[in-house]
Order: sequence, then structure tokens, then C-alpha cells
Amino acid sequence: MNKELKKELSLLKVVCIATGAMISSGLFILPGLAFQRAGPAVVLSYLLAGLFCIPTLMSKAELTTAMPKAGGDYYYIMRGFGPLLGTVAGFSSWFSLSLKGAFALIGMGAYVSIITNIPIKLIALACCLFFIFLNIAGAKEAGRFQVILVLGLVGALAGYVIWGAGTVNTANFSPFFNKGLGAMFATASFVFISYGGLTKVAALAEEIENPGKNLPLGMILSLLLGSVLYGLVIWVTVGVLEPSELAGNLTPISDGAGVIGGSVFKTIISVGAFLAFISTANAGIMSASKYPLGMSRDKLLPGVFSKISPKFNTPIRSIVVTGIFMIIAILFLELELLVKIASSILILLFILANMTLIMFRESKILSYRPKFRSPLYPYMQIVGIAGGVFLLIEMGTGIIFLTSIFLLLGVIWYKVYVEKRTSKDSALIYALERLVSRDKELMSDSILTELKDIVVQRDDVTEDRFHGLIEDSKILDIEAPLKIEDFFRKVSDILGGELNQSPENIFNKLLERENDSSTMIREKLAIPHIIVEGKNIFKILVVRARAGIIFPEDKLAHIIFILAGSPDERNLHLKVLAAIAQITQQPGFDKKWLEALNEDDLRSVILLSKRRRN
Repeated sequence: MNKELKKELSLLKVVCIATGAMISSGLFILPGLAFQRAGPAVVLSYLLAGLFCIPTLMSKAELTTAMPKAGGDYYYIMRGFGPLLGTVAGFSSWFSLSLKGAFALIGMGAYVSIITNIPIKLIALACCLFFIFLNIAGAKEAGRFQVILVLGLVGALAGYVIWGAGTVNTANFSPFFNKGLGAMFATASFVFISYGGLTKVAALAEEIENPGKNLPLGMILSLLLGSVLYGLVIWVTVGVLEPSELAGNLTPISDGAGVIGGSVFKTIISVGAFLAFISTANAGIMSASKYPLGMSRDKLLPGVFSKISPKFNTPIRSIVVTGIFMIIAILFLELELLVKIASSILILLFILANMTLIMFRESKILSYRPKFRSPLYPYMQIVGIAGGVFLLIEMGTGIIFLTSIFLLLGVIWYKVYVEKRTSKDSALIYALERLVSRDKELMSDSILTELKDIVVQRDDVTEDRFHGLIEDSKILDIEAPLKIEDFFRKVSDILGGELNQSPENIFNKLLERENDSSTMIREKLAIPHIIVEGKNIFKILVVRARAGIIFPEDKLAHIIFILAGSPDERNLHLKVLAAIAQITQQPGFDKKWLEALNEDDLRSVILLSKRRRN
């Protein structure tokens, strides 16, 4: 049985993990290469890349608060589009984050080489091994370490901006668009990987305290903090370094610090850069290792990756394999090219995230219950998809071709290993079923059950006796209108069989109870309830009548709960009545009830509603 991961990441740790994952290679290495492409307009390129992140940030925040599970974007893309795209998304996320982490480790070596003579790759390998063991120890320890790193980094960069602002040469910004507007947009796609860390925390959703609040808030705060730091630091760097010195420079921020404050300040910023690369590498292993874990749980990878260490409560094998992949990248791969591929894969994943949100919203699955909802739906998502396509085009045909090869390998793995091992349904299938047929027997239900279980776990729903009664209850979905006598005959036959009592006796009790006083509690809702002979007996029969059951005075009931209990269950009888009253007065209950697609959907409407639990 797979263990759940501990929820040990607070809001501060979420912000620090996302921010720390952003401000490393994107800030300390890429500005020189980006300036070479866009000139002074590189400042706007970074801000544009941040703007393109906003729709996906909102979509990921909604999806991960609905499904706070290890695996992040892979997890919900799998549930949205099925195992084929889930396999591709899982590998894409895993490799993209791992390669970015490996690039950060090389960056560490580059900056350390400024003040030491230790070989770059030796430093990178030693740090990679350190982070493997740190993450094996646990997310709490890794998260606490991340807070210390990021706070130190932000302090150093704040000093860089404040001190450097007075020495900015405005002539360096003229002409501002010396490479043209097209170059500015193309560079925005080039530096897009700089914001990749923003949504890394989605992969850690299972370990975040109160994910419904801390996940979206942490991502929004990280975007604001990261964008401000990028804009100000790059503005100062362009202003203090001569264009010829900045273009193509791999250590632009430390060189800028040398101009501002001499060798001492250059050393301080180099240490800050080292901290930034540490935070990115740490966050890279921490988040990337959750993808093999999630994929293994869904049988897209061998089960060995889903094992949680009983001692450390961390996925040791997943962490180790991720670390090994990063070591291979450090030793053998051309990282600049791979970072470009990682950017294109990241953009593709952002497009899929927006498409997945639309799929879940339009599928009308009632057990899809995010704690945070994206504003301006679906326009926000449409803008995110269009923006992602635009950035992919700007990447160039060569990078798109290499990315396509990578995606093809993911498809091959699916055909060879995954297809025969998994039969996950998806929101896509569910949405298509809504269009094709209303035949309840054709409706998929595994994704409904999974989403319902996620909500129960996420919200710490107590499975009290009422919960169990609803789980075991029979649900009738009646399409045609019925007179109350015909309706009572129908339900008496069912209850008679379940209670091993005479249907005629039950029918008479229901009719007598209704004649004494109407069981219509309010418009559309009725709760006929009777006492039956015996002990330890209690049954609930749930009915959805689309056209309505015709009660006395021609009142129509569409929501009916029929209760039958023995005299010794009188207290439970009262508690069930109270629970039903609480549930059915929730805002929007009637609409959800009438729009539910099948019996499982109706059951979820009841079980996932807010109420006091005993």
C-alpha cells in the first residue's frame, strides 16, 4: 500500500521553494545571453515571460487544489486526458525539472570558479550528491534549508539593486529596441525557463499544509517577488555594464557587482549566486523526484518508484534516480541546448495545463471541487494557450523538432510498457460521454471515485455513520413524473426487500405518514420517514426525480430522501434528518443535484457537502 506524504511545507516554504527555483540560472547566467539577442529590451523580455505565466499559474493553482497529489501537472493532465498524454507529461516534467536542476549545478561551478580553482563539474557533482541525501532526509528539512537560502539570496540582491541604482548609466538603454520588437518576443521565449520554478511547487502539493490556501497564494507571491527581482536586477546590470561586456557574459550579475562595489561586493554577489544555484538544484531534486513517484502509482513506471521509506517517509528510489539523471546531464550533455528544449517542453506543459482545466470544468464532474477557482474562465485559459503557442513558434523550428523527438520517445514508452498495464479513464472520456449518451451504464466512474476520495482526504472529511449509510444506500434516478401513490409503491418494493419486511406494510406506513402531515420540507425537497419493526435497523433510499414526484396539493419533489428505522435508532433518525437539512440548504445544492450525471455523481453531491459531523 502506498503511503501518503507528510504535509510539512508552510506558506513561507512554498514561496521560498518557488522563488528559489526561479532566481538562479534565469538571473545569474541567462541575462548576458538574452541581452545578446534583445539588447536593452531584455528587461521587457523577462517581464513578458512573467506575464505569459499568469494564466497557467491560475490554472495550476485550481487544478492542484482540486487534486493535491504528488506529481503536480502530470497528475491532473493524466486525469484530464488519459494515460497517453499523462505519460508524455510525466516524462516531460521530470526531465525538464531535472535538466534545469543540472544546469543550476553547472552554474554553481561557474560562479565558484571565480573565487576558487576547483573544477566546475567536480563542484556540481559534489553538490548533487549532497542534495540527494538532503531530500532523502525529508521535505521538512529540505524546505527549512530552502527558506534560509532564499532569504539570504533576496537580501544580497536587494543590496545589489539599492547600491547599483545610483551608478546606472541611462545611455546604455538607448536605443532601447536596437534588436527590434521581434527579438524582444523571441527572447521572452528563450528566458521562459527562468519562471519554470514558479509552478514547481505543484509537484509538492501532497506535502503542503492547507494546499487550498497556501498553494495559490504561494505561487502568486512568488511570481510577484520573482518578477520584481528580475526586472530590477537586470535593469541595474544593463545600466552598469557596457553592452560589449554584457553580451554573452555567463557571469553578468557578479561582473555588475564588481563595477558597483569592487572585488569585495563581487565576491558577495558570487556567493549569493552560489546560494541561488543551490536553491534551484535543491528544489529541482525535491520536485522532480515526485514525478516518478506519481507515475509509478499510476503504473506508468515500475512500482519500485512508488515505495516510501518507512524511516524517512520520502520516496528514496525516485530521488536517487532523479539525482543520477542529473549527474549524467552534468557529465555528458550540452546544457545550453537542453535548457532550450526544457523551455519548449515547459511551454507545452503550460498549454496542456490550461487545456486540462477547461476539460475538467466542461466535464461537469461534481467531485471536481477545487479550493481555488481561476478567475475569468475560460478567457484566462484561452489566452494562456494562445500565448504558449506563440512562444513555441518563437523558439524556432530546430528546437521544436528536438522537442518532438523527445515527445515521440514518451509515446513509444507508453505503447511498449504502459498501455497494457493501465486503463485510467479521464475527464475527456467523461465529457465525450456527456455528448454521446445519457445511458448511465456507459458512464465512467473510476475518476469520479478517485476525485471524491481526494476531496475526503484533503478536507479531512470524517466518515461518520451517516456517511456510511449514504455510501451503502440505493439511489433511484426517475425520469418520468409519478403520483405519490405510485412512487410509494415503487420504493416500498425496494425497501421491503432490503429490510426483509412486507412491501404492503411499508407502503401503508409511508402513506399514513404523509396523510398525517406533508413531508415536503421545502420546494423540491421531501423527506418521508417511517418507523419499522425490529432492532438495529436503518436504511436510506435516495431519489432524484427530474420531472418530479407529485405530492399532495400538486407540489413537486425532485430531491427525496426516504428514511426507515427501528425504534431503537430514534437518535440516529434525528441526526440523519439534521444532516440532510444541512446538506440540502447549501447554496447551489439543487442545481448540482439536477445536473448530476449518474448515481455516483448524486452520491458525491451528498457526501462532499459541508455539514457538522458526528
